[in-house]
This record gives sequence, structure tokens and C-alpha cells, in this order.
Amino acid sequence: MRRLVREKAKIAKKIAHRSLIAYLNPAHRISEQYRTIRNNIQYASDGKSIRSLLVTSPAEGDGKTTAAINLAISMAQRGEQVLLIDANFRNPMLHKIFGSQISPGLSNVLTHQLPFDEAVQRTEIEGLELLTSGHSHANAADILDSHMMKEIIEAAGSRYDRIVMDCPAVLQAPDTNALVGKCDGVVLLLRCGKTTHSKALEAKQSLSFAGANIIGAILNKKNVR
Repeated sequence: MRRLVREKAKIAKKIAHRSLIAYLNPAHRISEQYRTIRNNIQYASDGKSIRSLLVTSPAEGDGKTTAAINLAISMAQRGEQVLLIDANFRNPMLHKIFGSQISPGLSNVLTHQLPFDEAVQRTEIEGLELLTSGHSHANAADILDSHMMKEIIEAAGSRYDRIVMDCPAVLQAPDTNALVGKCDGVVLLLRCGKTTHSKALEAKQSLSFAGANIIGAILNKKNVR
């Protein structure tokens, strides 16, 4: 039993290190790539400020959570005030990676259990704050599509320079499409060797039909050799 606990702790530590690489190892090549993507997002807006950014992918396991976290970190490292939101009620991960409590979080604010200010948590990263998912909700897509969600994004936009949202995979849940019209931009993460051309196109079409402003895509897990 103790060995199993140690192994789980080792795996959790490894996942957290990879997910926080822009903070823990800013000189790493991958950290530099995130800063490049951050800058590209800044210049991809045709003059319109991308204040709220949603990160998604065609399927789970593509690496969108890691991408969302490190983009948020790289923005905070530039001196911006950033809010990272876990809008994935189906498979929330941010509280695990940051070692925080899952609740109170976004679902608690959406269901009027407490004010937005009281649900936001600080992180050890300067300039970066966290809004965890809160406990799961039976009608996830409905509460994310609510006027209250729009109010949360607007309230966050008045006090943060950037809002980065980690969302479910677009082809596996309707939740993401309920959010895309409320955000300034969407980044689609594609995993090399896993995401097929047809799934990438299907994800793009689904987001476009929902009114998403797709500002670009990230190709993940590419072997540079």
C-alpha cells in the first residue's frame, strides 16, 4: 500500500512539473515556445485585444490543460494580471496541478452560492490567480451558457489583463460550444500522431458554428527530429 501511495505521489509530481514547466523551468525550450505562442496570440487579433482566451481540443488527452496553464503563466511572466479558469466540470484538473481545493469554484459562483471574489484563489506564481471548477454540475452546458457566466467573464475582464479558460474537448461535450461566443478568442490544440485531419476539421467546424473566433492552433507532441 505504501509503495502504491509513493508511486501515485511520484506520478502526480511528474504531471505537475510538466504542466508548470514555464514556471519551474523558464529557460527550457518548451517554455520558450509557449512565450512565442503568447506573443503570436497578441499579434493575431487584427488590432482587437484578446482579453479572454479559451483553450480546447478535439479529444481528451491532447494536452490542452497543460497548454492553457503554461500560456497563462507566460502571460503573467510578462507582467500581466491573469485569471486561469477551470471550466471543465467533467474532468477538472487545475486544482490537482496547483495543489488547491476543487471547491469553492466556478460552479459555486454560477449557482449563486458565493460571490466571484470569494471563489478566486491565489497561486504561488506572481500575477496568476485561479478559479477552480467547483464540484461537478448535472447541467454543465446549461450553466456555462447562462447569463451568469457572461457576467463572470465581464467581471474578470474588469480586473484582469487576461482570462485563460481550460475547457472540455469540443467533440466530446457541448459545454465548450456554450462558452466560445463569450470569449474573445479560441485556440485549438491538436496532438501530433493522434488528432486526425478529419477530427481537426470537425472540431474547427463545430467551433465556427458556435460563433468562435478561432485565432490559431497549437500542434502538440511533435517530434522535432
